[in-house]
Amino acid sequence: MIYHGIDMVEIARLRRAVERWGDRFLQRVFTPSELKDCGVTDGLPRFESLAARWAAKEATAKALSLGLSGLAAGAGIRLGWHEIEVVRGAEGQPLLRLHGAAAHALGRGALALSLSHTNEHAIASVIGHASDG
Repeated sequence: MIYHGIDMVEIARLRRAVERWGDRFLQRVFTPSELKDCGVTDGLPRFESLAARWAAKEATAKALSLGLSGLAAGAGIRLGWHEIEVVRGAEGQPLLRLHGAAAHALGRGALALSLSHTNEHAIASVIGHASDG
């Protein structure tokens, strides 16, 4: 069986959230590694990269058929923002590192991540494959 999640984020909307709530917002949603990778710790945030990571967290939750805390309504398992982390592989490619409930939900096998952005939008696609048995 193939599992898929996709999400798109408006970069300007994420920028406004950062401008309004600052470090409190950033530290709630992103891991220290993600903040460093997106230039936040250097004082030069790359909002398109932050938006792509936000989209990746949403897409991963969709691929795992789970919700993110604070975003999804209804009962069921809710993942924390830091349980889904986007890291760079040896060649600079985006990879997912799952923690906590997200890692336990990964019984479906490995997940592949793809990120892209324009000046206005960032998008993430997550695909997983698992045998039916």
